[in-house]
Amino acid sequence: MVGRQGRVTGKIGPGLVGEVMIPIRGGIEAFYAHPSVPDEEIPVGSIVVVVEYFPPRTVYVAKALV
Repeated sequence: MVGRQGRVTGKIGPGLVGEVMIPIRGGIEAFYAHPSVPDEEIPVGSIVVVVEYFPPRTVYVAKALV
């Protein structure tokens, strides 16, 4: 999971549990998402990279450099 890219479908920010869609296992799955930088806000539609993964469905993400 670490290093995979996904798209934000629910705003990610401090005090919020966002959502990202990540391509995995031949499909696209939803994961709960938190920012890897504590005060960062990531809007819907942004491309992110998974920095940490906590099974079964939680990831910490950072904005991708596109």
